[in-house]
Amino acid sequence: MKYVIITGGVLSGLGKGIVVSSLGKLLDSRGYSVCPVKFDGYLNVDAGTMNPFRHGEVFVLDDGTECDMDLGNYERFTGNTMEYANNPTGGKIFGKVIDKEREGKYLGKDVQFIPHVTGEIKDWVEDIGEKQNAEVVIIEVGGTVGDIENSYFIEAMRELHQDKEEGEVLFVHVTLVPILDVVGEQKTKPTQRSTERLLGMGVQPDFVVGRCEEGLNKKVKEKISLFCNVPVDHVISDPDCESIYKVPFLLEEENFSKKVLEELGLPNRPKSMERWKGLVDNMLNPEEKIKIAITGKYTELKDSYVSIIESLEHAGAHLDLGVELAWVETTRIEQGETTVEEELEDVKGVIVPGGFGSRGTEGKIDCIQHCRENDIPFLGLCYGFQMAVVEYARNVCGMENAHSTEIRDEPEHNVIDILPEQEGVKGLGGTMRLGGQDIYLKDGTYVQSIYNGKNKVRERFRHRYEVNPKYIEEIEKNGLFFSGTDKSGKIMQFLEIQDHPYFVATQAHPEFRSKLEEPAPVFKEFLKKAVKQ
Repeated sequence: MKYVIITGGVLSGLGKGIVVSSLGKLLDSRGYSVCPVKFDGYLNVDAGTMNPFRHGEVFVLDDGTECDMDLGNYERFTGNTMEYANNPTGGKIFGKVIDKEREGKYLGKDVQFIPHVTGEIKDWVEDIGEKQNAEVVIIEVGGTVGDIENSYFIEAMRELHQDKEEGEVLFVHVTLVPILDVVGEQKTKPTQRSTERLLGMGVQPDFVVGRCEEGLNKKVKEKISLFCNVPVDHVISDPDCESIYKVPFLLEEENFSKKVLEELGLPNRPKSMERWKGLVDNMLNPEEKIKIAITGKYTELKDSYVSIIESLEHAGAHLDLGVELAWVETTRIEQGETTVEEELEDVKGVIVPGGFGSRGTEGKIDCIQHCRENDIPFLGLCYGFQMAVVEYARNVCGMENAHSTEIRDEPEHNVIDILPEQEGVKGLGGTMRLGGQDIYLKDGTYVQSIYNGKNKVRERFRHRYEVNPKYIEEIEKNGLFFSGTDKSGKIMQFLEIQDHPYFVATQAHPEFRSKLEEPAPVFKEFLKKAVKQ
């Protein structure tokens, strides 16, 4: 196995994860098996209990792991299915070390960062690479060089480099090259200082990737090369662009993957990216554009809904359709600051996404009612599925005080109630119904046709509440049909209204399985119907 370690400097949010994803895609397109790994320095075991405002969207893997949203990009770019071990965190690493200490596995030694914590990290990345039969393990070190939170992980990567033969491990340092408006030139000093900090930790980068508004000019590359001690052709431009899916092509303009393979001593195989290129071209130059609304309470931070945004882009690329997003803060609707009619004017479709808690709930319900009554295509996801049931129970089935027990302790009609296995659960981390689950689709339903007539499909879940079984018969009698269930037939997974242009909701999160080359079926069909409106 070979290893590529990607660190970041100057500030967070530069796009290290996109560099990892793009390099993974480029190597995959050349026939190499890759294993992306993301280290997060926080002491949480996973991202599951974090507010999206803190860390962006919580992405869910098929094995039920709640993780950093970068792993979503790894899956979307490489096509790999990530798992628990692809996202080591400080909490996971320290937990393993403490468990071993309690079990007496350190033979009476005092447990220290070196060699015990760093040794655990090295074992971790080697084990996951071997398990996934990787030829190249690409490791993203979260955070910024100089952070206490990732210093021990960088030390572990230095040791890994020391342990391996020449050409088995290389380092890529992603930094910011700002352009000051006052002088109008690219400035290299932040990159120099960041690289000095990395050198002080014993790591010499083999490549420096410069994030900038525009491509790095020759003079700037030469300066970075001189002061950062890397060959000038190993200073790679990573300029801003219209879509993250274009980044592999920008990196290839400088033969990045070829140079990486040369450094690793691997042959430069031909690559195949034509289909990817065609879809990116469709995405950037669509024949038509439509406006889609996303209703929620985290709309100030678009990263809270990144997988939904990406899913719309994937589906749009296959339909040669551009999507303009209208963000609807539903709290403003329920507080009377605006109206549903004002917020949804001119939109061709509405998505009500997942979420937790009561804030903004009534605004979401109002949006769903507006879509149902005005034949506007509607797609409900997880919480959006549950609120669609609440809306229908109230306004069609005559259950005036219907609600979810997540929001009200004892509503008159608890049409959404806690899953039986969730009763008595005390901890919040990793305790929901999580990960990939099979969904059994009923014959002759619209949802089954969306999935090309399949009887069983797989989607990912993240929820504690379900449709209360005692209300299903009454709800279906009034026209809301549950078209997909779990294997037992007791947990409702899909719903539809058949005399509506597109009224579909799912307890699942199909956005977590969508990829550019394989868009989520419900998103693709949703856009098809929306464009007809």
